[in-house]
Order: sequence, then structure tokens, then C-alpha cells
Amino acid sequence: MERKAGAALAFTPSTCLADIASANPSLTRELERIGLDYCCGGKRTLAQACADRGLDPEAIAAELSSVPVAEAPPADWIGLPPAELVDHLEATHHQFLKRELPRLSELAAKVSRVHGGRHPELVQAEAVLAEIRADLEPHLQKEEQALFPMIRSLATASSRPSFHCGSIAHPIAVMEQEHTAVGALLEQLRQITGGYQAPEDTCASTRALMEGLAELEADTHLHVHKENNHLFPAVLAQEETLPA
Repeated sequence: MERKAGAALAFTPSTCLADIASANPSLTRELERIGLDYCCGGKRTLAQACADRGLDPEAIAAELSSVPVAEAPPADWIGLPPAELVDHLEATHHQFLKRELPRLSELAAKVSRVHGGRHPELVQAEAVLAEIRADLEPHLQKEEQALFPMIRSLATASSRPSFHCGSIAHPIAVMEQEHTAVGALLEQLRQITGGYQAPEDTCASTRALMEGLAELEADTHLHVHKENNHLFPAVLAQEETLPA
């Protein structure tokens, strides 16, 4: 990547999706619009991701390169060491999910009950949201009670800790698998709702639900991006540097 005149960044088909999202965070919405997975699929190159969707990687690279970098300081989480990054994740994304998942579940049940007869997709959306919640809530608990304390212990260790699971790579691999499963459910939810569009003959609650589901998807994608593409590689490298 090279910075171009006009404060833009030049991407190529060989640029990884995670690097695109990290270099210019304003592009995360564009990547989602195009349908390119920068969180669970962040290690893939733009060329690989475009091939799966039948897109021209040169054209997409040019389109993404035309978006100026926002005139703002770097995101406050960029460059945080692992122990501080897990504090950030708990304070932002974990708290968001703990607040929004119950709220959206209640709203989805109401919308499904009122409009589900005419719009069975709303009943389906309620069911998929329930699956997402059933996956994410235990996932957050495992991170907060097991993985994140392990990451914090690495920060002050002078030698490689003796974890019950062996290497910290093992719970990280489980978390990554769970991220992939939730990503698939979010994609299913997007398809069911037609990109989070409320049917015209439904009420304001349906529009509020769709807005909330869109925000849930965007926040979860960013959450997973921070973990898969920043936190986990840093933690694995940190463990590797410690003497056994």
C-alpha cells in the first residue's frame, strides 16, 4: 500500500482484506457492501476474495483506493498491546453485545408476533437471531473467564506460562471457529432480511429492528476483525518469544 495524493491509499489485488480495513477504517462499510469478509476472512487477499464472488479485483482495488482516508486520528485501539486490547474489547464490544442482544431479541419477538403472518421472513429472522445470541453469549463468557485472563498473564510473564490447555493457540483456534460460525449466521440474517430492509407495510418497530440488526452485524464484524487480525496474532507472537 502506498499513500496517494489526496490522502488516499493505493491497494492492489494482493493486499489482504484485514490490511485494507486497518489502513482505512472507513472502508469497512464498503467491504461489507461489496460482500467481502474482512474479519473472519481478513487474511485472504483481495484477489482471492473477489474470485469467490465473481468480482474484478483490479476494479475493486481501484474503487477502494479512491476513498480518502478520514481526516481523523488513528482508531484508539490501533497499536494497543494485547492486555490493553482485551480491556478495550470488553469495555466496548462485549458491553455492546450484552446490551443489544437482549434488546434485539425482545424486539424481534414483538415484530414476529405482529407481522410474521404476512412476512414469514421476520419469523426466520427472529430464529436466526436466537441462534446468534445462543452462540455469542457463551462465547463472551469463555473469553472473559478463560482466554482473556490467559492473555493478561502473558503480559507480565518472564517465561511461558503452563496453561491447562497447553499453548494459548488452542483456545484461540476455538474462538476463531466460533467467529466463523457467527459470521455465517450474520450472513444468513442479512439474506433473510434483504439487507436489513423493513417491509413497507410494517411498523416503526420493524424499522428499529432492522437498524439494530445492521448495527449488530457491523459491530460484530469489527469486533472479530480486532481479535482475529490484531489480538490473536500478537498474542501468539508474544507467547512464542517467552522462554519455555
